[in-house]
Amino acid sequence: MARIIEDTRQNLVGERVRKYRRLRRMSQQTLSAKLEVLAIYICRGSVSRIEKYTRTVTDIELFGLAQVLGVAVTDLLPAVDGRDKDF
Repeated sequence: MARIIEDTRQNLVGERVRKYRRLRRMSQQTLSAKLEVLAIYICRGSVSRIEKYTRTVTDIELFGLAQVLGVAVTDLLPAVDGRDKDF
């Protein structure tokens, strides 16, 4: 079965997570701590790996990231037609 994600990337959301985190002037550690309040345990190092596309993201983690970053889940995903919305 073919992979949905091309090359070696492990997720689709890394760049957008970083973008929204930085727009909110939030450190990776702060993002991790805010996720923990939601009972979603992603350590600072894992946030870094998500942003570098080297760690997968579960659906619950994606939901939590969107909640903490104050965006819709769809804002973290690439456009359906393959073109990025704002990159």
